[in-house]
Amino acid sequence: MDLGIVGQAAGLFAVTNIDDLLILALFFAQGAGHRGATRSIAVGQYLGFAAILAVAGAAAFGATFLPEDAIPYLGLLPLALGVKAAVQAWRHRHDSEQERPAAEGGPRPLELAAVTFANGGDNIGVYVPVFATAGVGGMSVYAVVFLILVAVWVAAGRYFATRPAVAKALSRWGHVLLPVVLIGIGLLILIEGGAFGL
Repeated sequence: MDLGIVGQAAGLFAVTNIDDLLILALFFAQGAGHRGATRSIAVGQYLGFAAILAVAGAAAFGATFLPEDAIPYLGLLPLALGVKAAVQAWRHRHDSEQERPAAEGGPRPLELAAVTFANGGDNIGVYVPVFATAGVGGMSVYAVVFLILVAVWVAAGRYFATRPAVAKALSRWGHVLLPVVLIGIGLLILIEGGAFGL
């Protein structure tokens, strides 16, 4: 295995997925106290990232699952999930911090997968030319490194969410931050992509 490609893959993953750390920490805060939350978050992250890899890999070799002009509309996924989270936060705005997690429920893998995939729309644009020039062997190395680093990212998100100062802040404000971040990501994807003529 070429260590140069491994290093490039690790660097590319870190640069294109740094924003996922905040999202993962927020989902871990939402799942605090819920049995199986770590597994649900990891499964959702892997599903979403596997979909990004599948689309980027297929596009690198000429097949496209999504037309280029449809990618900005992926912003509707985190936007809808953010609105849903905002409605839940509003409904439970008078709950104490101890009552809030039970009212919200833990993160669902498909919701996290949808957010990961939608947030990775710009990643696809970066990965396609890299995969196309790397060939099948190089693309395989990139995919393996990326999938290993997804686990590192999940662990880092959990680590940040469980640091006492961060955990306290997320426990107090996470129910507000999650919808704000999801809605912001959704709007950013829609606006930057020119969806609906924006």
